[in-house]
Amino acid sequence: MTKRLQSITSKLPAVVALCLLILLWHFVCQSGAVPEYMLPSPMQVIKAFVTDLPTILKHASVTLQEAFYGLCIGVGLAFVMATLMDHFRILNKALYPILIITQTIPTIAIAPLLVLWMGFYMAPKITLVVITTFFPITVGLLDGYKSVDKDSIDLMRAMGATKIQIFFHVKFPAALPQFFSGLKISASYAVVGAVISEWLGGFEGLGVYMTRVSKAYAFDKMFAVIIFIVIISLLLLLAVNIVSRITMPWLQVEKEKNHEICKTAFNYSVRFFFW
Repeated sequence: MTKRLQSITSKLPAVVALCLLILLWHFVCQSGAVPEYMLPSPMQVIKAFVTDLPTILKHASVTLQEAFYGLCIGVGLAFVMATLMDHFRILNKALYPILIITQTIPTIAIAPLLVLWMGFYMAPKITLVVITTFFPITVGLLDGYKSVDKDSIDLMRAMGATKIQIFFHVKFPAALPQFFSGLKISASYAVVGAVISEWLGGFEGLGVYMTRVSKAYAFDKMFAVIIFIVIISLLLLLAVNIVSRITMPWLQVEKEKNHEICKTAFNYSVRFFFW
């Protein structure tokens, strides 16, 4: 009960800040400081969201397919690349600077080239999602591999473990926290990357729908799509958190132990102070 209460109270400031932001948005619209066609009120956005929900869901199914395929391919390529770069140091020295340089190129600059090269179907969208999701996971895995305790590796070698056994029993489990940190970033990037690529060409998708409603100056529908994308991104982050807790139960146990140690130390210090 106490843990649940602490979880609720920790999220309370964010909820209050969000409510205040919505109230400020409402008052600005009511005051007439901004024209209604430029900034629709929260009620207009909610009405547009409910009215256009079937259309939004239809376009969202295409965007989510592109994001899912691109994320899966990006994770697979990142795992292979990070593992090879960790195993071969010369490969790490050769490719890591190139990875850093590729991240300085804006995504919006790559998208038109991909559309020209691959057409207006799913291929350029999936490719852009792969490009945007590849880097965070690769870097996360590399950092995780490097953080492994060398004594654990030496112990496994002394016990006659092979390189594959050391990798799957020591290195990969140690890299999982960093992997899931990168996956959280990549999951949100996947949806954003798919939407950006749809802005520049396509027949279906949330990005195509946003382009159409913006050209019609239907900003209430535009805000409705933005809210829908935010909801999708938050659900993806929640899904990653759930999967990380399932695959790394030892972290939750360590967290609870640390909490109990801190609680005990605090109680002892309070007793000592007032004794």
